[in-house]
Amino acid sequence: MDGTLVDSTAIVETLWTEFAERHSLDAALILGYAHGRQSRDTISHFLPADAVDAATAELLEQELTRLDGVIAIPGAAEFITRVGSFVPVAIVTSAPRALAELRLRAAGVPIPDVLVSGEDVQVGKPAPDGYQLAARRLGVEPEDCLAFEDAEAGLAAALAAGTRTVVVGGYSSARADALPRLIDFTDAVVDGAAGRVSVSPG
Repeated sequence: MDGTLVDSTAIVETLWTEFAERHSLDAALILGYAHGRQSRDTISHFLPADAVDAATAELLEQELTRLDGVIAIPGAAEFITRVGSFVPVAIVTSAPRALAELRLRAAGVPIPDVLVSGEDVQVGKPAPDGYQLAARRLGVEPEDCLAFEDAEAGLAAALAAGTRTVVVGGYSSARADALPRLIDFTDAVVDGAAGRVSVSPG
């Protein structure tokens, strides 16, 4: 969701920078680790175990009340609507459900019937659990799914689940650079027939 359908970069970076300042940590290190991961997993990586619960609750409270600057990735709303007219669609996000729904609504992106949030799995991205659960809820096999991701943890999760995977945006790594890419959804061409869909750059 974040970075793929919804651009929440400004507020996410602000909140993690504030978190780093509160805990005397390096904001750049946190931001480099956090993208695509559940907040709790990131906090657990940087804080002692006895501080994780309180810090996670504090961060979520701030996330739920600060939506300034949250906008749709160009073409995302129209893309979800278009693809959803051909095949079932799911969103797989590391965000808690309440936050995911708030950000999607704030950005004007339709919320599909299947939304797998961070609370729905025991192990978050880069583990494949979220994508595997989404496929089951859609009634399809993961290898028949097309996943869109923008960060290393998400790409690893989608590929480990066995989905065909597309990078959205400019993220670069050995894994990302070997995959097909859309800069955004503005010029994406969607063709659907017989319960299948293909997507290509315009």
